[in-house]
Amino acid sequence: MTTERIGGDASTVAAPYYRNVPAPPVLRRRLTRRSVADAILCTLHTVPCTLLFRVLLFCCLLPVACCLLSCDRGSHPAQVGEQAPNVVIRNGAQTVRLSDYRGKTVVLNFWASWCPPCVEEFPYLIDLQRRMPNIVVLAVSFDTDPNAYRQYLIDNHIAGITTILDLSQQSNHAFDTTRPPETYIIDPHGIIRRKFIGAQDFTSPEIMNYIRNL
Repeated sequence: MTTERIGGDASTVAAPYYRNVPAPPVLRRRLTRRSVADAILCTLHTVPCTLLFRVLLFCCLLPVACCLLSCDRGSHPAQVGEQAPNVVIRNGAQTVRLSDYRGKTVVLNFWASWCPPCVEEFPYLIDLQRRMPNIVVLAVSFDTDPNAYRQYLIDNHIAGITTILDLSQQSNHAFDTTRPPETYIIDPHGIIRRKFIGAQDFTSPEIMNYIRNL
């Protein structure tokens, strides 16, 4: 799997959401096999211990390294190259079924009102939808406060894309996503082709050309 890192109810006291946060530079960092291996070796060499203890420590660190390098996440199906979960999201009278978009490329974005990088990313998602009207940009919030969700959309002028609140949080859990923003590019056949972690410039030539050629 290739994972890209570029970069309630009304009575509940919700975490403050972010509005109009100045956009910081997007950090582009990758976890590589070499960097993880170097980190493990550094740990082993700096720990004063016997050879046997170092071997045991290495065996304990190896599964962690595997997870960091995006190994299969157990039973979760939301992996690059696999069929996207056929999630159904209901919010009052609004219902969104991912299967309804079969035949179109879907840019599925998971966000929350308490996520500062999400504010940075939304203008790019909106502009992407404007430039490529034949695709579907679907922004799913897993907030726990409907009022914060609605006010966030108003304060940050989020329009022109499909947005929905998933209070059940079943959709983001189906994609094994709990730390927004995370975005999946799903091809017209319903296959996950790319995953992005962190705020992205979705109007970059590389990303737009990739989506255009799906």
